Amino acid sequence: MDDLWSVIAELGLDLHPDRIATIAAKVETLGSANQFALVKSSFGPNVDKDMVARLDRAWKLSIETSPRDVACALRGASATASLLEQRGAIELVWTGPSSGLVPVRHTEQVLCEVIESAKRRLFLVSFVAYEVESITRALRAAIGRHVHIDVLLESSSEHGGKVGYDSVECMRRLLPSVNLYTWQAVKSANTTLLTGAVHAKCVVADGELAFLTSANFTSAAMERNMEVGVLVRGGGVPFELHRHLDALVSTNVIEKVGDKGTKPRAKKGKP
Repeated sequence: MDDLWSVIAELGLDLHPDRIATIAAKVETLGSANQFALVKSSFGPNVDKDMVARLDRAWKLSIETSPRDVACALRGASATASLLEQRGAIELVWTGPSSGLVPVRHTEQVLCEVIESAKRRLFLVSFVAYEVESITRALRAAIGRHVHIDVLLESSSEHGGKVGYDSVECMRRLLPSVNLYTWQAVKSANTTLLTGAVHAKCVVADGELAFLTSANFTSAAMERNMEVGVLVRGGGVPFELHRHLDALVSTNVIEKVGDKGTKPRAKKGKP
């Protein structure tokens, strides 16, 4: 049996606020739940008709609820849904052995989902990136949609980085039109600590959808490793992450790689 308030909550999530406002205004003109048929056209041609029927049944089973009460509930549900959308939705992404308690999604699937969602801009960050065909294919499709793509990777050890494989050269060869960046982390003169590395792994599309993950962009991470991450839809986090990465570019904290690849880092000490 459908609960009236539950059905109204679902409508608040599914329908545009302007549509809800139209429906609520019409509901207020009714005399009772028995006149609900007069409102059905207000839902528009694309609404889930089963959901409208469920609202009709639920309201008639709660006949003491006035039209004004239903209208107010519709407006409240819509406002709550809008607030939730602004805050963003977070989905746990787990790749590896299943416990049956947490849904398992392949990291590769989620990465491709974010890449495929990009309409204008895409920023990817990883320690290392091997040739993963599905990701390369998704990036090529994004290039075909004229998406601006930035990629930050760790430099190879040959160029002063901390990984033997030259992901930058591989990416440059496979996708020559993307903007490639590296981080030339410099050791402070007053410390003996080792320099840092690009150990972050994330992808963000249009400042609207972000995937933060433990996984490098490699076949092992995509297919065999135990990995965890979060997919963030909407809200402030994707926007802030994209803006932060853009700021690292504009302030030259991360440096663009030219057509000839990365340059070896300058060695400190005696000449």
